[in-house]
Amino acid sequence: MAGNSFGNLFKITTFGESHGPALGVVIDGVPPGMRLSESDIQKDLDRRKPGQSKVSTQRQEGDKVEILSGVFEGKITGTALAMLIYNKDQKSKDYSDIKNLFRPGHADYTYFKKYGIRDYRGGGRSSGRETACRVAAGAVAKKILEESGVTVMAYTRSIGDIVAEKTDWSVIEKNIVRAPDSDAAEKMITKIEKARKEGDSLGGIVEAEVKGCPAGLGDPVFDKLNAKIAHALLSIGAVCGIEFGDGFAAAQMKGSEHNDNFVSEDGQISTMTNHAGGISGGISTGEDILLRIAVKPTASILKEQQTVTTDKEPTTIQVKGRHDPCICPRLVPVAEAMIAITLADCLLIQKTINNTNQHK
Repeated sequence: MAGNSFGNLFKITTFGESHGPALGVVIDGVPPGMRLSESDIQKDLDRRKPGQSKVSTQRQEGDKVEILSGVFEGKITGTALAMLIYNKDQKSKDYSDIKNLFRPGHADYTYFKKYGIRDYRGGGRSSGRETACRVAAGAVAKKILEESGVTVMAYTRSIGDIVAEKTDWSVIEKNIVRAPDSDAAEKMITKIEKARKEGDSLGGIVEAEVKGCPAGLGDPVFDKLNAKIAHALLSIGAVCGIEFGDGFAAAQMKGSEHNDNFVSEDGQISTMTNHAGGISGGISTGEDILLRIAVKPTASILKEQQTVTTDKEPTTIQVKGRHDPCICPRLVPVAEAMIAITLADCLLIQKTINNTNQHK
């Protein structure tokens, strides 16, 4: 089990390293007939790519996607859909001075203990660069969801102690931190720039909403929808926590406060509140799915830190190269992608269940 694949009916397998020649993804299970072009994929890759603003890494990658298979005359064929993204601006020499050192906060040590070998050039497979593959696959998943009226939107809720108090979807892509609050965005940018000048980094919270999700997605016990989404999002290297709906605040509430009471209007069942975040018993309720993920501060910082060598000798390290002082803005499209991939998979699974019931 190498852990390079995710999903059941809609299944993705990613490959490639940060400083290798290319990265890519193979998707199985995309329904045939849907129209797909490289431009459909590119718009989300452009939101994730490095070098897009003053608060992101200055590595310059166009992240131009190339569809290798699975599309004929502009339509999905139903066979394996393969996409490739070439690396153009990797600078492996930036890592030559620290190739025998374990970087604090990175997967250097754990990869070395697991495999007995590691790619020290930007972390290899553990690099955030791998998420470009997920975003490409997520763009396909979003098209599947759109056909069912489902939309996924993520944004930066907070960076450090700066919190977006308003939620205006129209301003998210108009500021470089992708916050839904223009006033808070300016404060976030100032705080990130200060951390960068100090040779440090910041973490934050990314929030996501899913609208139009039908009731019934997800499976009982081990394959609950929230468990699957949590699996998807926690597989992103920078994510260190997740909550749905009221999340941890529910621990301080009474049952009478947290329960979502049911109502029936015009033949439709809904809930008066949405404390559960659109998922109950591990299955979608039909209400908006609301979740938040905690994003840790970027591990690569210029400040001197203590570490050890591969020979177990104590030393210090100063990580050079080009790194994000805060990963939240570029993680937003990655979060959307992983949620979309999960929901597309669950939607296809539910369709098989519905089709089976219709034939009984």
